[in-house]
Amino acid sequence: MARKRINATKMEIIRVASKMFLEKGYSKTTAKSICDVLEISTGNLTFYYPTKEHMLAVLVRMLCDYQWKMMEKEKTEGNGSVMAVCMELTEMIIMCHEDEIVREFFLAAYTSPMTLEIIRENDAGRAKEVFGEFNPEWTDQQFVEAEILVSGIEYASLIPMEEPISLELRIAGAVDAVLKVFNVPEELRQKKIRRMQELDCHKIGKRALKELKKYIEDIENYIVIEEFRS
Repeated sequence: MARKRINATKMEIIRVASKMFLEKGYSKTTAKSICDVLEISTGNLTFYYPTKEHMLAVLVRMLCDYQWKMMEKEKTEGNGSVMAVCMELTEMIIMCHEDEIVREFFLAAYTSPMTLEIIRENDAGRAKEVFGEFNPEWTDQQFVEAEILVSGIEYASLIPMEEPISLELRIAGAVDAVLKVFNVPEELRQKKIRRMQELDCHKIGKRALKELKKYIEDIENYIVIEEFRS
């Protein structure tokens, strides 16, 4: 019975924290504000999640799982894994361009050492699966090193710029840079960029944000699965 109670408490904390992160903003959400909503003590909260960063880490792991699901979806629709990676980066850039709170959430994930490590570890494994055909001699370490470069490119594509640069140009530059890191041939890179440029950015941004929030709202199943794994 105690194990079920721990699951329930952890679920409630993450459910409330994720809602506040995406509605109020990560920086404006404090441990105290989460406790106030849940009507629990700070000690009760920190028993499960010592810092706000630990709660963010749960959400980042959820996002990593979400990315794999979206990649599989693109593959089943016949778009291929490379296109899935391009689409994911494009959606992330658009969401962050259109929603300041979502942008802050992603930037927090890319600047926290704990969550950045999660992102890089996840993406290195995925990169090996997607781009292995272009780099048959690469070791696991080389994919890890490449992903360090890619995470920097992704972060740079999300931050606001002083000089006005169109959303389309930002997407094209980021997609091209990431594919170059993994030695994707120029002809294929340009083909993917053209596909991205043909998309309705605003429509994609709204759809992607809606799907992302819906996925995060299903926190109960995710926490139960993680408890089972541990």
